[in-house]
Amino acid sequence: MAENTAQAQAQTVIIGGGLVGSALALALAAEGIASVVLDPLPLKVSRARDFDGRAYAIALASRRMLSALGVWEAIAPDAQEILDILVSDGEPGRKASPHFVHFDSRELAQGFGHMVEDPVLRIALLDKVAASPLIDYRDGTKASSVARDGFGATITLDDGSQIRTPLAIACDGRRSAIAKAAGIERIAAEYDQIGLVCAVRHERPHHGVAHEYFLPAGPFAILPLSGGHRSSLVWTERGDMAEALRSVSDAVYLAELRRRFGDFLGALELDGKRWVYPLNTTVARAFVQERLALVGDAARGMHPIAGQGFNYGLRDAAALAEVLGNAQRYGEDLGDGGVLERYAEWRRPDSLGISLATDGLNRLFSNDMAPVRMLRRLGLSAFGQIAPLRRAAMSYAAGDRTDLPAIMRG
Repeated sequence: MAENTAQAQAQTVIIGGGLVGSALALALAAEGIASVVLDPLPLKVSRARDFDGRAYAIALASRRMLSALGVWEAIAPDAQEILDILVSDGEPGRKASPHFVHFDSRELAQGFGHMVEDPVLRIALLDKVAASPLIDYRDGTKASSVARDGFGATITLDDGSQIRTPLAIACDGRRSAIAKAAGIERIAAEYDQIGLVCAVRHERPHHGVAHEYFLPAGPFAILPLSGGHRSSLVWTERGDMAEALRSVSDAVYLAELRRRFGDFLGALELDGKRWVYPLNTTVARAFVQERLALVGDAARGMHPIAGQGFNYGLRDAAALAEVLGNAQRYGEDLGDGGVLERYAEWRRPDSLGISLATDGLNRLFSNDMAPVRMLRRLGLSAFGQIAPLRRAAMSYAAGDRTDLPAIMRG
C-alpha cells in the first residue's frame, strides 16, 4: 500500500472499493490505466466471510468479463450454474399457480449464467486487485471531499492528505455522497418493501433450478447455490411485516419461510445469518459531470426482481474502461468532457430502461387485486408458450447483445 503524500498524483481515483469498484480497477488495469481505489472499510471487514449475505446471478456476459480479468478461475469451484428458471404467481400457504414460465438454459448455446455468493466473489476480486501493480488499493480510507475544475479533481482524504487526478469515479453506492455533493439529482422510487435474505440447507437437491414466486408483498426467489443442497432466498416483504420478522426466533422465521417455500425441497434449516436490505429504485439524472463519472449503484440502483443489479454495474465498469482505454491510445485527456460523454451516452439509456422495467414489474406483480392477478397469470402462461419471445428474454438476461463492451462479448 502506497503512503500518502501532501498531494499525490493519480491517473484515476475510484471512490468506493466494493464489488464494482474493484472490478472497475481491474478493467482499467487491463487497459493499461492506473488507479487509486479508496475503500472506507478495513480489509479485515470486507474480506470477512460473513460480511454480506447476498448471492449474485452472474450472467454469461459478466462471466466473460470476470474470465478476461483473471477472476473467474478462483470463483468457478464455488459457482452454481443456473440450468432452469421457473417463474410463477402465487399466495403464501397455497400452491403456485399452474400458469408459469419455464426458462430452460438448454435452449441457449452457452446457458444463462451462475449463482455466486458475495464472499466468494468479493475475496476473489480483492485478491486480484492486490496482485495488480497498476492498482493502489487503500482500505479504511474515506474521501472527505472532491473539488473539481477544468483541469482535474482534487480529492481530500479523511486524514487531510490529497490526491490530484484527471478523473474521479464515484462507486459509492445508490446513495452516493460524491454524486450528491456534485449536485447530481436522482429519479427515485421508494417501496414499502424490504428484502429479507438468508441461505438455507434443504433435504432434496435443487438440480440447478431457480424459482421466482410473485407473492402479494413482492417476489420470493429461491436461488440455487453450489453443493446441490443449499439455496439463497431473497424474500421481498412489506415494511411492517419485515420489521416484525427482524426479531423473531429462527423457528418462527423458518415457519414463515415454509409457508412461501413449500415442501418441494424437503426439510429446511437456516444456513448462517439472516440479513435485511432496504429496496428502492434510483437513477442519476447525469452519469457524468466535469471530471467525474458515476459507475454501478452510484449511477443506477434497481429493484432485485430481475437479479441484474451487479451485472449492470459490471457493464458500467467495462464500458468506462473501454472508453478510457481508447482515449488513452489516442492521447486524449481521460477526464475530458467529450470522453466522459461517450460513456454516458453508452450507458444511460440502457440503465434507464432496465430501471423502469424492474420498477414496473415489481409494481405489477406486487398488486393483489383479483383482476390484475388473473391477467398476469394468463400473461405468464401465454408468454411461456411463445418460444421466440421466451428465448429473446433469456438471451437478454444472459447479456447476449451486440451493444456490450468488447470484454463482455468474449
